[in-house]
Amino acid sequence: MIQADLHVHTTHSADSSTNPKMLVEQLCSHPTIKAVAITDHDTIEGYFKVQELATAYKDVLIIPGVEITTPEGDLIVLGIDELPPKPWNVKDVIDFSREKDGTIIAAHPFREHGLRSLAKNYHFDAIETLNGGTQPSLNKLAEKLAKEIDLPGVAGSDAHNIEDLWSVYTEIEASLNVDAIMKTIRKGFVKASLTRKSIHF
Repeated sequence: MIQADLHVHTTHSADSSTNPKMLVEQLCSHPTIKAVAITDHDTIEGYFKVQELATAYKDVLIIPGVEITTPEGDLIVLGIDELPPKPWNVKDVIDFSREKDGTIIAAHPFREHGLRSLAKNYHFDAIETLNGGTQPSLNKLAEKLAKEIDLPGVAGSDAHNIEDLWSVYTEIEASLNVDAIMKTIRKGFVKASLTRKSIHF
């Protein structure tokens, strides 16, 4: 069993102040969370930088990811380290991710830039039911959506600064390995959880 924050931004996102070096230091010093998905907006450059800085540490895992902006809403792709070809829409991004064996998550579906009920029209692997930057009532709607379409719920802090890291996390019944984590998310052996620093606690 591992604990992972599956939605984190770095300074490679224009609206984030989280320095990759500080992020790695925070991850290494955390007592229980040992995996993080770097999901910068529309770029994977943040992942490569964080991964480079984390190579010296054997007990943490950096998961490749990206939060992709589409006209329909935002989605998170995990497990692949390349971007799909543009123009981006939900169907084409999902199709590309499937070809590359990526894991596709509907990000904060009921917040601004979320897919809302449109998520029902696509084949996602999971729904982000616990987003650290989203109001509890909207997370509850995401949880209800996940149950309606029988998808697992995952959690990510959606941190854009150091102070917001690790507010929520996903419990994953897997080893500290990207492929194992991706397979486990798709099988649904996950649980979205709060930490005591969360505004939702």
